[in-house]
Amino acid sequence: MKDPYATLGVQRTDDEAAIRAAYRKLAKRHHPDLNPGKPEAAERFKEINAANDLLSDADKRARFDRGEIDAEGNEVRSERTYYRDTPGQERYRTSGGFTQEDIDSFFTQNFGGRPGAGGQRFTARGADAQYMLTVGFLDAANGTLRRIALPDGRTLDVRIPPGVEDGKVLRLKGQGNPGIGGGPAGDAMVEISVAPHPLFKRQGDDIVIELPVSLREAVVGTTLEVPTISGKVRLTIPPGSGTGTRLRLRGRGIREGHQYVQLQVVVPPGDEPDLAAFLKTWEPKTAFDPRQGLEDA
Repeated sequence: MKDPYATLGVQRTDDEAAIRAAYRKLAKRHHPDLNPGKPEAAERFKEINAANDLLSDADKRARFDRGEIDAEGNEVRSERTYYRDTPGQERYRTSGGFTQEDIDSFFTQNFGGRPGAGGQRFTARGADAQYMLTVGFLDAANGTLRRIALPDGRTLDVRIPPGVEDGKVLRLKGQGNPGIGGGPAGDAMVEISVAPHPLFKRQGDDIVIELPVSLREAVVGTTLEVPTISGKVRLTIPPGSGTGTRLRLRGRGIREGHQYVQLQVVVPPGDEPDLAAFLKTWEPKTAFDPRQGLEDA
C-alpha cells in the first residue's frame, strides 16, 4: 500500500485540519458517483479512504509515524516495541493506546498494586472512533441508509438524515472502540462529506439550478419539465424571459426550502439565415440598452 501521506498529498508535519481538507477535496473528485464506468476512480477512492482512516486517527497516525504499524494498519512487530527486556514476557497494547505495562505501572505508583487488587477492578470507557463517509448530493438532501465496513470486520449502518450538511458529524452511541476491563464502548463519530452535483447547488435549505432555454422559449414562453431533488415537475417559463430570470418552485428544496431555477438563454448553434435576416430588420417596441451602466462600473 502507498504511503498515506503521499496518497493524500500532505506532509508529515501537516495538522488534522490540513489532512481533513485534502481528503475531502480528493474524495469529492474521485467519488464513484461522479465517475461512472471508471474503475480506476473507484480504486483511487478506496486508497484515499484507507489513507484517511489511518491519518485521521491520532493514535494510528502516531503509531504509523513511529513505525509500529504499516500503511494498512497491520502491526510491525519489533523486539523494542512489543516485548519486555525479559525474554518470553510479551507486552501488548490496548485499543486506547496504553500497554499493559503502562497500566500496571500506573496502579503500582498510585495505588500500590495491580488493577483488581483489593477487590477493585479497573474499567474505562473506550475511545471514540473517527470515520469519514462521502455521500452523494441527492442522498444527503433526501436522506438514506448507508452501510460501512469497519477495520475490525464489523459493519455499521449509518442513517443519513434528510438535509444533512457537508461536514456534519453524526454520533453513533456505543459503536466506537471497546472499553477496558468491561467498561462501556466509545462512540463512532462519522463525519459526512457531501459530493458535489453537476446540476444542483445548495444555498442553505434552498436548491438552485441553471436551466438552459432556447431563444424561442425565452421570447414566446413555454412549459418545461424541470428536475428537482425529489423528481421532475412542470415549470412555466413566462414570455419575455431572459438570461438571469429566476423562477421559484415552492417547497421543492430541502425541508421547508424552495428550488430556484435560473434561466440561461442559449443561441442555436450553426447558421440560422432566417433568424439573422429577421433580426437585421427587427426593431423592439421598447428601446433598451443591454449595456446600460457599464460606463459607471
